[in-house]
Amino acid sequence: MQFDVLTLFPELIENYCNYSILKRACETNIISVNTINPRDYTLDKHKKVDDTPYGGGAGMVLMAQPYVDAYEGIEKLAKSLTIMMTPQGEPFTNNIAKEISEYNQIIILCGHYEGYDERIRDIIKPREISIGDFVLTGGEIPALCLIDCVSRKLDGVLGKIESAEEDSFENGLLEYPQYTKPREYRGLNVPEVLLNGNHKEINEFRHQQMLKKTQEKRPDLFDKYKASTNYPNNPHI
Repeated sequence: MQFDVLTLFPELIENYCNYSILKRACETNIISVNTINPRDYTLDKHKKVDDTPYGGGAGMVLMAQPYVDAYEGIEKLAKSLTIMMTPQGEPFTNNIAKEISEYNQIIILCGHYEGYDERIRDIIKPREISIGDFVLTGGEIPALCLIDCVSRKLDGVLGKIESAEEDSFENGLLEYPQYTKPREYRGLNVPEVLLNGNHKEINEFRHQQMLKKTQEKRPDLFDKYKASTNYPNNPHI
């Protein structure tokens, strides 16, 4: 998968992708992450990419010309998707990440300052995605969230695909609690069922823990899970 990120701060994207799992995914050519700076496309001799808003108001607005020209300069692959990171977008979810992971190319627009000239939306017609009901100073952190999450869905990025399949939200529930050595720490012991080698009992224990955690921490998810699994008639609940 190829990620092409339009950003005024390419170092933020490049530095993050140069560590840990994403770095390994880039080195093994499972993903590639490219940055495009709209400043390189501005017609202004001072590399200006923003200006004051028509109608008045605080802040500066990103100009259409540099962003549209930068976008149009990207070679589009087959099965390409363009995303704008914006608080106005649809909430980013695990299901959306799965959907996006089926594309060959993801082009991401990172905003900054007071926002985009609306004509950027009108011309490019991106899919708009938000990572939450709050506002950040720029779209780079949301873009990295999307890149990181979607990359985990790709074969080979995590080593074992089972690592992603057991994540929170994959089956509508939060992940079960995890333990490692030592068996006892400050009076707290690893549950005995995890030590007996009986995988059927271990799986049942973990499933019950997932239900418990989800009910306690995310009752909204638990209600959706109940509805989708014919609760309380489902014997596995």
